[in-house]
Amino acid sequence: MSELLKKTHVNSNELTALLEARAKGEADFILVDVREQMEYDMGHIKGVDMLKPTSTFQSWGENFLNENRDKTVIFTCRTDHRSGNVQRVFQQNGMTNVINHSGGIVSYRGEIAKP
Repeated sequence: MSELLKKTHVNSNELTALLEARAKGEADFILVDVREQMEYDMGHIKGVDMLKPTSTFQSWGENFLNENRDKTVIFTCRTDHRSGNVQRVFQQNGMTNVINHSGGIVSYRGEIAKP
């Protein structure tokens, strides 16, 4: 599993495997959904640690970077466009262990949580 956490992109099958490994204590990462609250409320990947909407990035981006700079973070969204943009911003600001979930939730076949 550790090889997947060294990649810059993971597909939905790889994300499912990483979430299963994390549940067993075999992987350590933060999964962040960058969609909007309304989208999140319609369903999100089970195992998401936090919602950080891109529309409010200016209010959370700098603190998130400072608090998580040395952690492995996977960003996800609907298709991977917004999460890819967030990934690039963090990479440009020195965050090295940041991963984009390619395909986003629309490609995800694992467990979806609904509030």
